[in-house]
Amino acid sequence: MGRHKKGRCVKRNKQINTEENPDVVKAPHSFVIHRGLPGEHIVELTKDFRKIMEPYTAMSLKERKRNTIKDFVSIASVLHVSHMCIFTRTEQGMYFKLCRLPRGPTLTFKVHSFSLVRDVISLLKKQLVYDELFKSSPLVVLNNFSGEGMQLKLIASMFQNMFPTINLTSVNLSTIRRCLCLNYNPTSKTIDLRHYAIKVVPVGLSKGVKKLVQARIPNLSKCEDFSDFLTKGTVSESEGEDDPANHVTLPQKLSSRGNHANSSSAVRLSELGPRLTLELIKVEDGLLDGEVLYHEYVHKSEEEILLIKKKREERKKLKEKRKKIQEDNKKKKELQKQEHKEKSLKGMHKKKESETLLKKIAQESVEQTNIEEDDDAEYYREEVGEEPDKDLFERRIGEKRPKKYLPKYKVKKQKLNET
Repeated sequence: MGRHKKGRCVKRNKQINTEENPDVVKAPHSFVIHRGLPGEHIVELTKDFRKIMEPYTAMSLKERKRNTIKDFVSIASVLHVSHMCIFTRTEQGMYFKLCRLPRGPTLTFKVHSFSLVRDVISLLKKQLVYDELFKSSPLVVLNNFSGEGMQLKLIASMFQNMFPTINLTSVNLSTIRRCLCLNYNPTSKTIDLRHYAIKVVPVGLSKGVKKLVQARIPNLSKCEDFSDFLTKGTVSESEGEDDPANHVTLPQKLSSRGNHANSSSAVRLSELGPRLTLELIKVEDGLLDGEVLYHEYVHKSEEEILLIKKKREERKKLKEKRKKIQEDNKKKKELQKQEHKEKSLKGMHKKKESETLLKKIAQESVEQTNIEEDDDAEYYREEVGEEPDKDLFERRIGEKRPKKYLPKYKVKKQKLNET
């Protein structure tokens, strides 16, 4: 018999490299999901925030209503997920929760205002969006997070640990193409989140030279000589807007045209979106649960904190007790199941032995009847002097008597003329 051919799915899904890159495994990964009341904007905002977290996030993650937080936590360790961002929508407003997996802490922010990616990009005159931007993680820039309060340090460390660390000695500047800016306002206690694309352009080039550097085809119809095109404009039109503070000397060559090592270039930012204005409401010790370390609006006394802690410990002990009882019941059921299985196997073995014994007795009785039939046939020969008929002394045990032959008659249909 010939071997079966491989199917289409097996041929297409070829195992190229089963081992994962250690740098990718060590990098922080994230889940971005939404919960609560349904709405068009919260779904789109979730997808836009996933673009910020690229490439180490689940872009095509599809969450359903029946999925719980435990479902995502259970598979987080397999996929090397270290952070989870949750957008929740209630009747009071929208909230953003930032969790460290698997044991917390959890930061809860209130979303005061937001703008989607499509709204931000539609306002730009020149849109700088291409696929190469999202192949590396963004650079995190924090401003005004050195104030009083441990909550600010916690916010800063949480946002920094969401992205891979940058080694300043070995980093390739061509891979840094995006920037995530977080600005804290001490007066309003809000955080402004902005997402930008980084563009580096050479400084001191005329408009004509810049076109040649960027591999564009110039229009020479109005020039008598090629030198007129090069010397027509001394400075680029957009260069007049640049602040001298944005000019830097490049320590290494970049992949973009005209940016060589030790040359002067200008750093420009183009907003990608989304925009978020957040306010820290609560900090919890565990994963979406546990002791409240900080709350913006609710302040409790020492006695209330001790009472809450005592109740939490009691609930924890009760939970452990119930878990132990459940494990004992499970072991008891498994033991009963094993005993029932052994008992059933013993009964099956006993039944098999009784069946073999009955077969043996039946075989002996058949042999005995055959001997008796031989004696009767011999006696008939001695007395009559003839051979007995074949069916005279044979007796078949366990067979039914043959039925008499009854002919089958077909009922003829009456013709219409006869009726």
